Amino acid sequence: MNPAALKGKSLVNLKDWSPEEIEYILELAESTKRSSRNGDVHQRFIGKTLALIFEKRSTRTRCAFETAFGEEGGHPVFLSTQDIQLGSKESVEDTARVLGRMFSAIEFRGFKQATVETLAREAGVPVYNGLTDEYHPTQALADVMTLKEVFGKTKGLKLCFVGDGRNNVARSLAVISSKLGLDYTVISPKELCMDQALLGECEKWSGVSGAKITITDSLDAVAGANALYTDVWVSMGEESRRDERVRLLSPYQVNESLMARTGNSSCVFLHCLPAVKGEEVTVPVIEGTASRVWDQAENRKHTIKALMLATL
Repeated sequence: MNPAALKGKSLVNLKDWSPEEIEYILELAESTKRSSRNGDVHQRFIGKTLALIFEKRSTRTRCAFETAFGEEGGHPVFLSTQDIQLGSKESVEDTARVLGRMFSAIEFRGFKQATVETLAREAGVPVYNGLTDEYHPTQALADVMTLKEVFGKTKGLKLCFVGDGRNNVARSLAVISSKLGLDYTVISPKELCMDQALLGECEKWSGVSGAKITITDSLDAVAGANALYTDVWVSMGEESRRDERVRLLSPYQVNESLMARTGNSSCVFLHCLPAVKGEEVTVPVIEGTASRVWDQAENRKHTIKALMLATL
């Protein structure tokens, strides 16, 4: 792969990225992390600006983008929906055209996948999906980087997502797993099962990579897992459905008993955070020796810096 081919490329969805491109970003992220640990200082974004559009609150995504860009000498500008006219008095298309003439790149974190896709189509600069209701690609990059750090590889690992199989993290993990050759199992109640359309797309990529994608409601499927992953039971924007989610997902809590059912003493626990401790995961698990959630959180920054270095 020619790294120069990534210049100007947006990341709205990992569907549009080849396995080779994803692997390149992961390798570059490993390099940026080593540089960070060594105290190396670079200024590769001097003279560049980044628009950060946030419809949804954030800790890791905002901090990762701001620090990664600022450390390299760039100027990030935070724009909430209280600050700009996005989608209200001004169309998404017009906002994209204006910001694209003023900024070197744009990050969007919000509700509709169509919004980030429109920004990417109209802005003329790289656009990064910091989360939508459908996908969370920068999180998936950090997750795979973390797995590679723990196990020294990604291909052939068994990753199990336990919880709401329709959510953006579960969906993004399906895409990246099928492209990179991870065996990926989504364990969720039938009412919250991942959609067949996405699974059909993943089958095309897994046919090439050798990945095995499994959808089930049986917790027995955690057997042999290298990693158990979960997320909050109630996603942003779905607060009114909290009682229903708790009822459906309580049997799918990741606890010490479920970790033991993997039969793998080296199985690790992953979570994209923030976590509601005592709901989707128990305190002994997330605070225990198997937890790698803080590495995941840090790796959001390194993968995002790598993404921006590659595309800018």
